[in-house]
Amino acid sequence: MLRRPQASVFAVSVGVCAIAAGLAVLPAVSGQVLGSERQPGPPSQAPSEAEMKSRTDELIANQHTDDQAIEQYEHVEREIDRSGGADPRTLQDRTFRVVPTGTGTLRILLKDNGKATDPADYRRQLQAWEDVLQLALRPDDPRSKTAYTKFEKKKHDRAETVDATREAFLQKWVGREMRNGHDCDVVQLDPNPSFHPRSLLQEAVTHFTAKVWVDHDSDQLVHGEAHVVRDISVGGGILGKLYRGGVFSFDQVPVAPGVWLPARYQYDFTGRKFLFTFEVHQVVESSQYRRVGRPKEALIIVQNEIAAGKIVTADP
Repeated sequence: MLRRPQASVFAVSVGVCAIAAGLAVLPAVSGQVLGSERQPGPPSQAPSEAEMKSRTDELIANQHTDDQAIEQYEHVEREIDRSGGADPRTLQDRTFRVVPTGTGTLRILLKDNGKATDPADYRRQLQAWEDVLQLALRPDDPRSKTAYTKFEKKKHDRAETVDATREAFLQKWVGREMRNGHDCDVVQLDPNPSFHPRSLLQEAVTHFTAKVWVDHDSDQLVHGEAHVVRDISVGGGILGKLYRGGVFSFDQVPVAPGVWLPARYQYDFTGRKFLFTFEVHQVVESSQYRRVGRPKEALIIVQNEIAAGKIVTADP
């Protein structure tokens, strides 16, 4: 299992937690990368205040359902890091198999800059997944208790922040558009000056403006774009800072009835970690979602793969 670069970890820890929750305020299947298709949608009138509230509640409920569902899905994730500037170059291109563990996820390297992972190393990574799943099935083990406690807190904080976005943003319905093949309501989100955040995550949300496209029929998020409008400080600015001007975008696709999961993220941020400035220009593409279930079910899958010597590839 490999970790993302430290600079990216900082951006993800601050930006994604805030934005992923913020984009869920409205009213990680095909292996294709989603484009920026925009076509005018059917003419319609702005929804009433009561309809906006009802659809906001429905979207937030859907987001909670999606967040719970992803705990039982594996997927293939391609992560591309690029340099900044007018002529960016690829710095790193890696593909992972992202698998659930019961207390989070584990990333199994499939390809590194075009080179496939050695079969022996791939098998060792499968065995690491098996070990983590077996530990998850021993709830009395102190290590398992610690992992579950951290995971439950993370989920609680995420859910609380998603709920708080009802108050954190002022909504403005912009119109209807076709986006990625879906008839969408487009909504502008701006920070609500009357909102009083109750956590660091909720505070981070107030530093963004966003525009989101929501599927009109399902009340699921199709696409979102967010901009950092005020610097985000970590540890009072001593540990680091995410500078204003950063941009984050996000796409979701349906992977099962009533379940929509991430298909593409793009990050373009500049920040500082301690005394060192960094830039993040990263695209993460997710595809090949497959339900593997809870740890007990997933354990059977990985054990069968190890016994058969099966190797999952990055191709659909």
